[in-house]
Amino acid sequence: MSNTWLKSAVFYEIYPNSFMDGNGDGYGDFVGMTAKLDYIKTLGANAVWLNPHYDSPFMDGGYDVRDFFKTSARFGFEADFDTFVKTAHAKGIKVVLDLVSGHASEQNADFLKSAEPVRNDMYDRFIWMNDVWAKPQGFRTVCGRYDRRGSYVVNYFSTQPALNYGFNRIDDPSWQMPYNSDAAIATREWLKSVMRFWLDRGCDGFRVDMADSLVKNDDDKSATSELWREIRDMMETEYPDTVLISEWSSPQALKAGFDADFMLDHAGNPYNILLRAENAYFSGGDAKVFADGFDAWYSETKDAGLIGLSSGNHDTPRLAPHYSAEQLKLIYATMFSLPCVPFIYYGDEIGMKYIKDLPSVECGFSRTGSRTPMQWDMSENAGFSTAARTFLPTERDKQVNVAAQLKDKKSLLNFVKELLAFRKSRPEFISKEFCVEYAEGAALCFSRGSLLVAVNPTKTKQSAKLAVQPKAKVLFSAGKGAKVKKDGVEIAPMSFAVIEN
Repeated sequence: MSNTWLKSAVFYEIYPNSFMDGNGDGYGDFVGMTAKLDYIKTLGANAVWLNPHYDSPFMDGGYDVRDFFKTSARFGFEADFDTFVKTAHAKGIKVVLDLVSGHASEQNADFLKSAEPVRNDMYDRFIWMNDVWAKPQGFRTVCGRYDRRGSYVVNYFSTQPALNYGFNRIDDPSWQMPYNSDAAIATREWLKSVMRFWLDRGCDGFRVDMADSLVKNDDDKSATSELWREIRDMMETEYPDTVLISEWSSPQALKAGFDADFMLDHAGNPYNILLRAENAYFSGGDAKVFADGFDAWYSETKDAGLIGLSSGNHDTPRLAPHYSAEQLKLIYATMFSLPCVPFIYYGDEIGMKYIKDLPSVECGFSRTGSRTPMQWDMSENAGFSTAARTFLPTERDKQVNVAAQLKDKKSLLNFVKELLAFRKSRPEFISKEFCVEYAEGAALCFSRGSLLVAVNPTKTKQSAKLAVQPKAKVLFSAGKGAKVKKDGVEIAPMSFAVIEN
């Protein structure tokens, strides 16, 4: 890792549509985001992950890019983006952009050129078959939309044609090109040009969408890993203080050159077992199952890069109301005490709720309920916008808004601020030192250097038998915390504690 700032970074994820509307049109924008940078800084975050800001028809919430070298007019002028980045930097906040690497919009000019019936310089930029009737197994295809004699591969929705990074295993050479073919290399160079464009504009790196699936038929991800190592080399040479973070959720990502990798909600992985599974640790599950899984992941990655742990994101249901505000305090404290890069999804710091049964907007479908506007106060539209109608309905909640929680010393927001300030004050949390000390039943204890972290998410007192120094003292806690005993630690019900051992 050529940069050092990522080790102490705390990210705040902004979904641009939903954070703050500065011009009263019902959508969030750069002006609104810029106005709220002080809030992000005061919270304790020093980096922003900005979801797609590119020109888009928004057939998948902006993850369908029409022009990779242009900001969306919905979010303001090009100068507004530059002001946002410059203002963030002036406040000590890094800006990491979402890199949509796997596909474009069907309205993308390069795709439309590739769809023409006569060969041209974009003919192989996307994945096309030679037969309009082709329906190859394992691929999503669209046909009959253009005059080109073939169907084309899409990654998710029909509006997202897949970029051609080639294939590792060739099953049908009539349309599948090797990943080291001229066409695939040209796509790789094009992606570098997109990255250079935004890095030159001042961004500090990228979170990469679909990082593990660019090369097709790449079962062991070796070709995809080779691609990213090449890009990592480019960044280290040309932009040495920037970061590359993957949406991959595998230790292999860090070995492929990424600085950090998200631990996503995949069935059976440590993040899922901690929070999201039916028998998750914070829903009454066994501490040892989580501890063993996380320790194995950590052991495999500790010499390669960092684990990204998030409160939630734009693709997953929010933790509230499944968990109460008091439970969220324990969850955030536990997650962000682990060796990780913390990511806070906008609104999670106040316990914004996942809203069920909303009509899908911009192909959000089940994700729509996690994308409602930020709840700033109890004014019209929860302080998000002055528009008569916002792009998604706003929730006005007397307890769940920034203004109310700032006034309440015991609020979730103020707890998160205290937690992040404490985390920042202790170098142990920046180091990679980590060891599971005790994990039985509901009691979980792990060390970070000289600090011992103790967790009990249940309503029953728990005891952890382990060696503790007689003069050990509690430095930070949630709930009633913990007591140091001769034979270990007694953790109060619904409590978290950091003990200097």
